[in-house]
Amino acid sequence: MTTSRRRVLKRGSAIAAVAGAGVLALAGPAFAHVTVDPTSAAKGSYSTISFKVPNEEEGVDTTKVQVFFPADEPLASVETQPVAGWTTTVTKVKLAKPLTTDDGQVTEAVSSITWSGGHLAPGQFQQFPVSMGPLPANAGSLTFKALQTYGKNQIVRWIDIARPGAAEPAHPAPTLTLTAADTASGPASSASPAAATAPAQASATAGKGGDTTARVLGVVGIVLGAAGVGYGVLAGRRRSGGTAA
Repeated sequence: MTTSRRRVLKRGSAIAAVAGAGVLALAGPAFAHVTVDPTSAAKGSYSTISFKVPNEEEGVDTTKVQVFFPADEPLASVETQPVAGWTTTVTKVKLAKPLTTDDGQVTEAVSSITWSGGHLAPGQFQQFPVSMGPLPANAGSLTFKALQTYGKNQIVRWIDIARPGAAEPAHPAPTLTLTAADTASGPASSASPAAATAPAQASATAGKGGDTTARVLGVVGIVLGAAGVGYGVLAGRRRSGGTAA
């Protein structure tokens, strides 16, 4: 093999490596942290969101997830959807100032929800759906700090607050962005608590859609990598042919 051909092959391999790395960079963040799905909801609405929890550790299961609700923005209505294999425990706190709703005054609100007793294996994720509302009308977001417990009582604390213009913290807390009512999409944005529970399956489907996107990106990376290697081989043959002539 001539020196020129070796250079071309190395160049093709480099193209393949860069393409693959780019795809992994795009697909990776979808599984990086505990997040809320969807990531936004309309102010003043009742909405169903899912806390999406991935298992990023090797050789150990996630056995408990605890989510804390913001004390400065108590919610009048919070309902959970059963998750197979997990026990749900809802903790409430007495409000210093009752909330006034269409159904009267609410004197206590949910302070945290704990899912326990299940087993989330490495490389998998689980969604924990919650219907809540009405969402605050005068806030831009809601932050839900979370604790993820692995076997042997190892706890990962997803409690860091992301700051505008700053680098993303190592363990960001799940955050729900609140949008103006006229810009929100989906039937859950204006639904009652009972109707808002229905989109939970759609939320799970959306999570699967994210996995599909990651797979598609992976295939694209493989195709680009193969194209890079093919280009290197073809260019090497042409160069070799030209030298022989």
